[in-house]
Amino acid sequence: MKPCRFLILWILAFLSDVCFAQKMQWKEVNPGVWKAVIGKPEAFNLINASGASPNQNALQQLARSGFPFKSEEVSGKISDAKTYLSFPLDREEQIYGFGLNFQTVHQRGRIMQLHVDHFGGKDNGRTHAPTPFYVSSKGYGVFINSARYLDVYAGTGVRKDSKNPPVAQDRNTDKTWSARPYSDAVEIMVPAGGVEVYVFEGPTPLEAIRRFNLFNGGGCLPPRWGLGFTQRVERLYNAEDVKREAGEFEEKGFPLDYIGLEPGWQSKSYPCTFEWDQGRFPNPKQLVSDMLAKGVRLNLWLNPYVSPSSSIYSSILPYTGSHTVWVGAVPDLNTTQGRGMLFGKFKKEAIDIGISGYKIDEVDGYDSWLWPDVATFPSGISAEQTRQTYGLQMQRYTTDIYRQKNERTYGLIRASNAGGVSYPFVIYNDYYNHEDFITALINSSFAGVLWTPEVRASKSGEEWLRRMQTVVFSPMAMINAWSSGTKPWSYPEVTPQVKEMAELRMQMMPYWYSEFAKYHFEGTPPFRAMNLEEGFKTEARKVTENTNLEENPYLEAVAKEVKDQYMAGEYLLVAPLFAGQQTRKVILPKGKWYDFYTGAYAGNGEIITVTPGLDKIPVFVKDGGIIPFMPKKLHAPKAGEKTDIEFRHYGEKPGRYRLYDDDGETFNYEKGEFSWREIRIEKSKDGSIKGSVSSPQPGKPDNLGAITWKSMTR
Repeated sequence: MKPCRFLILWILAFLSDVCFAQKMQWKEVNPGVWKAVIGKPEAFNLINASGASPNQNALQQLARSGFPFKSEEVSGKISDAKTYLSFPLDREEQIYGFGLNFQTVHQRGRIMQLHVDHFGGKDNGRTHAPTPFYVSSKGYGVFINSARYLDVYAGTGVRKDSKNPPVAQDRNTDKTWSARPYSDAVEIMVPAGGVEVYVFEGPTPLEAIRRFNLFNGGGCLPPRWGLGFTQRVERLYNAEDVKREAGEFEEKGFPLDYIGLEPGWQSKSYPCTFEWDQGRFPNPKQLVSDMLAKGVRLNLWLNPYVSPSSSIYSSILPYTGSHTVWVGAVPDLNTTQGRGMLFGKFKKEAIDIGISGYKIDEVDGYDSWLWPDVATFPSGISAEQTRQTYGLQMQRYTTDIYRQKNERTYGLIRASNAGGVSYPFVIYNDYYNHEDFITALINSSFAGVLWTPEVRASKSGEEWLRRMQTVVFSPMAMINAWSSGTKPWSYPEVTPQVKEMAELRMQMMPYWYSEFAKYHFEGTPPFRAMNLEEGFKTEARKVTENTNLEENPYLEAVAKEVKDQYMAGEYLLVAPLFAGQQTRKVILPKGKWYDFYTGAYAGNGEIITVTPGLDKIPVFVKDGGIIPFMPKKLHAPKAGEKTDIEFRHYGEKPGRYRLYDDDGETFNYEKGEFSWREIRIEKSKDGSIKGSVSSPQPGKPDNLGAITWKSMTR
């Protein structure tokens, strides 16, 4: 080889390991959505794995604020086949998101690796939905479209070329010295030689989140029955047990819309055959038919790992990964053949006979259970990327089958990611701390997912009731009795109160359904953090020297984080109590707020102390709020069923509400078969109210029955 040619090759090899900063060119790809590409992004990413597509029309309706950065403030570079990104942070700026966190709301000052996993008791990025999206208190959002494990330094590293560096301090004499000085950047490392980056305009944090949700297709719209009450029965129940339990619900007058069958419905599980156990369920089609006749649907548990005893095992084996899970084959969902065999089995065994949905388990984590990162898959997609998207794709392809039948579903999933916003699944897990469940519900609004604080078992009737109160104000009102066998009446000392809460869930169905419609059509999370509510502020808290370096040193940047109260829909503020608590403080946003149960004035932009008693979960309503109530029912209204509604008005301001309506069961709303009815209420000086409902549009759904009006504040 000639010396000059050798020198050129050596220089090229050397330069390949040098950091190359790249100017990021931003292009508006959807209204208020800006995209930049650095390096050579991988073909497989979260957006194409999920199949999500933007809702262009809805995005065009949102307010605009312009690109939130100066172009030179955002930087990227490639080194050693890795991509390094940096985004600016102001001193008073707080950030939220980076997935479904359970213990923290403020993420500034945290170091995380975004990695699909079960929640292990610490917010370190390993969680059920490690969505690589964050939103700023300044009113913008950032999304990294990568299916890799991302390393996040959320305002932790101090660069020597920082424009706003911290002042060097002398620990010997300065009592304010900190081991973790102020940082003015969010830095993210992507283990790939390029990536797509998206920035979402505000002008508010909520607007940025709405834009992110609509960019991913808009939130899911569950069937009406999905927002009713569900009971997951003990794991080895048989057909007669299921019928008997449904009968007990009816006899005792407890609402019930669907029952979840746990692993014992299959002939074998861990790994799964996806075939009915003929001893426990000799005629599953008849069982489904009998239950539907009683107004109760069935949902099936599974994990996707194929047992050697399954009839599809031999044929699917060439389209599975190199490693097994519980000695079960792992279908490669990125192969047409593997995907077709697995979901074809679901269709034949369950969906075709009327099963209404699935609980998809064990797609999230435990490194010693799932395939290792050294595994290989026939599609060529890496084990890491497969893990980051497996739960996402399980949702996608299950939903596709129901869409082909034009039947909506609503189910449970253990893992999701960006792109899963539109899929009708709610995340759950085996971790059971009640307080952390509420923090997760709050954080779900930043992650583009739904989360349920499910009820399983409790140490006392008090704890049971407190947990039941929170599931009523969540995406899924569920008891998960797969192990405990508990029922709503398992704690007799609080059974009347539990029944009252279950009935309240059903009465409020018109409200929940309308709020989920706003999630779908407008991108507004139905359950969301207080930080997203206009007029919400908390006391600033100055943090002194931090002796525990695992704590977040940046709580002082804006305000004390609020982890135990949240917004439910347009008008409701929910402030749960936990076992052992009799009183609690509630932070009310600016504006008048009223007690949900009595209509009494509660406060305005202040911190109040409440003592509601055991029977009530504290809930407050905005001034002018309208909450639609339907009569108590054991089951959700069916398609075409007229429903009487009482519109309850709170406070003194005139009220306005948009009530959503469709058939509640099919995807026909995607063809325009839906309606919004505008509700208006005005209050006169003598306390009386006058209400009006807009007329139904010709040819649109009209399931509104008799209407009554009630002023809650007198």
